[in-house]
Amino acid sequence: MTAPARTRTSAELIEAEGPVLAHNYHPLPVVVARAEGTWVEDVEGRRYLDMLAGYSALNFGHRHPALIEAAHRQLDRLTLTSRAFHNDRLAEFAERLAELTGLDMVLPMNTGAEAVESGIKVARKWAYDVKGVPADRATIVVAADNFHGRTTTIVSFSTDETARAGFGPFTPGFRIVPYNDLAALEAAVDETTAAVLIEPVQGEAGVLIPDDGYLIGVRELTRRKGCLFVADEIQSGLGRTGRTLAVDHEGVVPDVLLLGKALGGGIVPVSAVVARREVLAVLHPGEHGSTFGGNPLAAAVGTAVVELLESGDFQRRAAELGVILRDGLTELVGRGVVGFRSRGLWAGVDVDPAIGTGREIGERLMREGVLVKDTHGSTIRLAPPLTITAEELRSALGTLEKVLAV
Repeated sequence: MTAPARTRTSAELIEAEGPVLAHNYHPLPVVVARAEGTWVEDVEGRRYLDMLAGYSALNFGHRHPALIEAAHRQLDRLTLTSRAFHNDRLAEFAERLAELTGLDMVLPMNTGAEAVESGIKVARKWAYDVKGVPADRATIVVAADNFHGRTTTIVSFSTDETARAGFGPFTPGFRIVPYNDLAALEAAVDETTAAVLIEPVQGEAGVLIPDDGYLIGVRELTRRKGCLFVADEIQSGLGRTGRTLAVDHEGVVPDVLLLGKALGGGIVPVSAVVARREVLAVLHPGEHGSTFGGNPLAAAVGTAVVELLESGDFQRRAAELGVILRDGLTELVGRGVVGFRSRGLWAGVDVDPAIGTGREIGERLMREGVLVKDTHGSTIRLAPPLTITAEELRSALGTLEKVLAV
């Protein structure tokens, strides 16, 4: 009789990754084996409160019952057809997502970067077919300190040298302006501009929130100049900020909306370009596609995600709990925190560099049973599942206070 294989320890598993996995991440030294709701458990059974939620991919927590049930039901029926055929789940997904966002048509994809790449292609095609920009001269205006993904085209307009260095030559056709600067944006837009592509809240940059009126200004400017407003809500959308979308805080509707992360419910990768009919109508068969985009399993899970958001309960939770988060961080300013920015259940927290880097603070919190992720310098991000309780949130803030005091 063969003896059962011994379960490797966290340390052994981390060591085993080194020779066989590309070193494109520097994760915290925790090996997650199980998860439920807002909690994860490592190989040895230690529990941690998840205050990152997969960069918003787990807005509804780990293994939300409604999402797991939707996935199980679909797994028993049909998982993939490719878009060579129709499937019976895709129409409802597109209908309900369009209605939720107030737009008309959906282009289903898989990852966030794919949604951004698809949005860029659609904007350029619209510029040539509808606006009349001469062939191969379309430009797209973007904001400095952006994060839209890491494909070669996307890093071409990144200002983060870690993302860019060593990956050229870069794709032309982009103009970079300061974020939250309408005058600079206006100066960069001309007759060749296909679109302005921005994050309504810059997540990777440290949860940077623009001034009131900025998004309204972007909407007005793009309309006046005859170009598209493309909003990347892959991190900020689907309840994170206390509204369905971050643009909802200023009551604006972009021409093109990019969604991902939470759209897959933490189960499968699901992303989408959602846009006005006139915009997505520029695509014709053969011009763009994805074997897995809009697959039945993704559509079933995506529909269940939209259903969770249709009641508005998660948006209200994020707004209400966001007050606790904001007030708790306010109490820490001057006591290890030098500043923070928050909207809903999302915050970028600037720690006094004398106390430690963001990475060091993340490691100390991990040892106390709370998982966060650093961004740049001494800044950490807090983005717990929207299912977190007030007690859990206060406990996490208390742990942060303890770590900063040490």
